[in-house]
Amino acid sequence: MATSYDYSPLFRSSVGFDRVFNLLENAQRVRPISDWPPYDILKIGDDTYRITLAVAGFGEKDLDLTFKSNLLIVTGRKEGDKADGYLHRGIAGRPFEHKFELADHVRVTGASLVNGLLSVDLVREIPDQMKPRKIAIQTVAPSITSVDPQQIEGQRAA
Repeated sequence: MATSYDYSPLFRSSVGFDRVFNLLENAQRVRPISDWPPYDILKIGDDTYRITLAVAGFGEKDLDLTFKSNLLIVTGRKEGDKADGYLHRGIAGRPFEHKFELADHVRVTGASLVNGLLSVDLVREIPDQMKPRKIAIQTVAPSITSVDPQQIEGQRAA
């Protein structure tokens, strides 16, 4: 039994969090979860990550990595793989697609295929204007001039 949450009250009091609410709604949807091929997500440093997928039997030409609007899509398809002559087939070669939602400012820096493991390196690069910065405190108080309040809109009371 799945519990559904209504995020509409949050839309009334927040600005710019649409992506977060969409992620929460997508996470609630029941969809088939494929754990094949198995994968690991590793945090290497403060702003570096690595996704490693076990893709035994797949070559570089069988794999495709696509990054668009904070979504990394890894697909694998083997072309021309026939089942003729196999007495037992234990190495899966079926097509797959994994989708990884990435946070803002995370980009793919590289990918490598070594010994049947596909490694995708990621880095979070926060723009300079979004990094914390020190604000100087002034020791002289700014002068405040007394100004009569002016009526901007509406009618004066009679």
